[in-house]
Amino acid sequence: MNVINIEKTYNPGEVEEKLYKKWIENGYFHAEVNNAKVPFTIVIPPPNITGQLHMGHALDNTLQDILIRMKRMQGYEALWLPGTDHASIATEARIVATMAEEGLTKEMIGREEFLRRAWKWKETYGNRIVEQLKRLGSSCDWERERFTMDEGLSRAVKEVFIRLYRKGLIYRGERLINWCPGCNTSISDAEVEHEEMDGHFWHIYYPIKDSNEYIEVATTRPETMLGDTAVAVHPDDERYKRLVGKTAILPLMNREIPIIADEYVDMEFGTGAVKITPAHDPNDFEVGLRHGLAQINVMNNDATLNENAGKYCGMDRFEARKQIVEDLKALGLLGKVEPHRHNVGTCYRCNSIVEPLISLQWFVKMKPLAEPAIEVVRQGKVQFVPERFAKIYYNWMENIQDWCISRQLWWGHRIPAYYCTGCGHMVVDYDMPEKCPACGGKMEQDPDTLDTWFSSALWPFSTLGWPDKTRELEYFYPTSVLVTGYDIIFFWVARMIFSGLEHVGKEPFKYVFIHGIVRDALGRKMSKSLGNGIDPIEIIDKYGADALRFALTIGNAPGNDLRFSYEKVESSRNFTNKIWNASRFVLMNFDDNPDFTKVDRQKFTTADRWILSRLNKVVREVTYNMENFDLGIALQKVYDFIWDEFCDWYIELVKPRLYDRESEGRLEAQYVLNKVLSDAMKLLHPFMPFITEEIYCNLINEDESIMISSWPVYTEENNYPEAEKEMEMFMDIVRSIRNIKAEMNVPPSRKPKVIFVSKDNKNREIIRNAELFIRTLAGASGIEIRNDKQGIPVNAVTAVLEGVEIFVPLEELIDLEKEIERLEKEKTELEFELERVNRMLSNENFVAKAPQKVVEAEKAKKDKYTDMYNKVLERLAKLKK
Repeated sequence: MNVINIEKTYNPGEVEEKLYKKWIENGYFHAEVNNAKVPFTIVIPPPNITGQLHMGHALDNTLQDILIRMKRMQGYEALWLPGTDHASIATEARIVATMAEEGLTKEMIGREEFLRRAWKWKETYGNRIVEQLKRLGSSCDWERERFTMDEGLSRAVKEVFIRLYRKGLIYRGERLINWCPGCNTSISDAEVEHEEMDGHFWHIYYPIKDSNEYIEVATTRPETMLGDTAVAVHPDDERYKRLVGKTAILPLMNREIPIIADEYVDMEFGTGAVKITPAHDPNDFEVGLRHGLAQINVMNNDATLNENAGKYCGMDRFEARKQIVEDLKALGLLGKVEPHRHNVGTCYRCNSIVEPLISLQWFVKMKPLAEPAIEVVRQGKVQFVPERFAKIYYNWMENIQDWCISRQLWWGHRIPAYYCTGCGHMVVDYDMPEKCPACGGKMEQDPDTLDTWFSSALWPFSTLGWPDKTRELEYFYPTSVLVTGYDIIFFWVARMIFSGLEHVGKEPFKYVFIHGIVRDALGRKMSKSLGNGIDPIEIIDKYGADALRFALTIGNAPGNDLRFSYEKVESSRNFTNKIWNASRFVLMNFDDNPDFTKVDRQKFTTADRWILSRLNKVVREVTYNMENFDLGIALQKVYDFIWDEFCDWYIELVKPRLYDRESEGRLEAQYVLNKVLSDAMKLLHPFMPFITEEIYCNLINEDESIMISSWPVYTEENNYPEAEKEMEMFMDIVRSIRNIKAEMNVPPSRKPKVIFVSKDNKNREIIRNAELFIRTLAGASGIEIRNDKQGIPVNAVTAVLEGVEIFVPLEELIDLEKEIERLEKEKTELEFELERVNRMLSNENFVAKAPQKVVEAEKAKKDKYTDMYNKVLERLAKLKK
């Protein structure tokens, strides 16, 4: 590095692209099967090909990169396996929207042409987020990049489906599912977002057959009453016990339905009687199964009502709701209507309100798969970090429902089930039979595709070549750690665990490192509606990737949400400038080709030994923190060491030896600077890879890149407890003198003489040896060292340390006459203000008639002036002694 010609401030825009290209060209990210090394593997949570980098992605991938870079430097064969998800619903929606602009629909062009367009879209736009991850500095093994619909992963998906089907763990049947009328497909729980909406509770009277009585129910969805097959009450509810077993007449449909008793009903909620609609509510569905109730679906896939809805057939669900309410009112069967704010499920893609519907779909039986997956967490074979998230995992897995895996989409893995067009016989196999094995008729493949989560559940092993027994699968699986947000523990993490156990016979990872979500500076979730989202690429363009990574990591604790602010980014930029300036100083003060083999450790000063010892301990602590996933704490320790101890203290202490070319120990000073700065850059590298690479490669090191350098390790050789103790005493002395000067408002130009008193010979020796630095760093004109306090001025300002007292004569700090004159003037001004405010507050008319805020403000002024006045009197008393 030609220090004279480089910019005074670090410019990430000129550095980052160049360095990333260097890393790629040299293959530093690539991992191979290497039995001489221990593997360390992370599989990336595959982002959607429709996505673009948001703060959640930036945090998730920064944390992964920190771990993988450290392990790579520690000598592991570190594989960070990247890839993308085909995102069936989102991608299909994009293609459909594009076709609509041409006046086309899926049905008009057919499945084959639609898929051709989808693959073309994927090739054109699907790699955008990958390029953005590279801007972030992600050191993924891009040579091993996978896609959930590539040939190998598609084969794995088909293999898993067929195996589970043949074991009886996949079946086809009618069950209640989440249906999105907008996307026109079933969707998973993960794709349903619950939003608070204003609605109503409509109270409806259901007549009791052969009587003049009614039973009153309350509902938020009157349109679903058309599919009611019972009214339920709690078996212990005295109000309704006499009605259990009787028959109610369903209003508007005039259908007879039973009144049943079930513990599902909450006696305290609403009227204590609930309508049961098994085809349109998940809880009602379960009640219906227990009581053998009919399942009547009254809704079409487009959210219009079907023929089971009687005269409302063909109406939109919300249009039908209004009409049903009017008709009930006309019949005198509508009771009170209450405003009610409640959670409503919406599709996270199109924001349509999701309908629970009975539908013929494919399902996975979950309980047999969940049981061993629960056990590996209980046994500690899979560990959640933080541990508290295991409770969420247990809760979901122990109450798990069968998983709906079919989607009414064309983009995705098509279900390998084939039906005879004649007799309806079904075959599940790797390829479609040429003819029906039952009747010889023509076979057609199931039109549905699989839930995207079905393929991503196989990600840790399908990406390594499964179902083939590849060398990569044997070496890199199980993976080491999964890094992900707490919001997909159920939908992805749990499914990977049971899939790995079922298909490979081993858990897919040892640790699940959970992070929170990135919120704005006010703690709000980032969203389009609030307009508080921040584009990570804009941050990178303005401040650099290192600054973004720093802001996302500093203060971040596992499992906790993170508040992101531009102040953090500015702090990071200040830190990069601090490091850059320190590095320029170090390099400018190196001799040409210094021979560090001639360094004599006996010539190390106390400051040299201290900084080496402090670095040694920071290495041990940071390594421990990082290996326990406390990355925010680790970064804070590196930051504090570089800024406070190395830059603000050691560099200042070493300057005299650097400036004097004949100084004894000059070579040793250069060696320590190089050693400490190099190792500090190594510790910082996983967090801020670009600036650390740029600095490290211009220091005196054998490695061509910091990426392939060795992670620093703690050694007893660099443990100097005595030097640390001496330096702590010296730094406390400097801080104490600085504090005295600050408290007394002493201008920097005024340099007082300082008196030290200590009965300890060792302490006096330490102070004597540090005189030059005390004078320089504390701004003292000179020092005097004594073993008693005799003769020290009474008005001297003091500071007490362990074994040492510090005295600064007052006349050394201030001009006594001028300070007394100033304080007398301030005393007079405060007396005037106090007289004025007391006069106002003693005026009963003012206190009674003035606004409360004005009165309170005057009272606050009185308290402030009184405090200031007392301090001035106290100061004057000391000065006049």
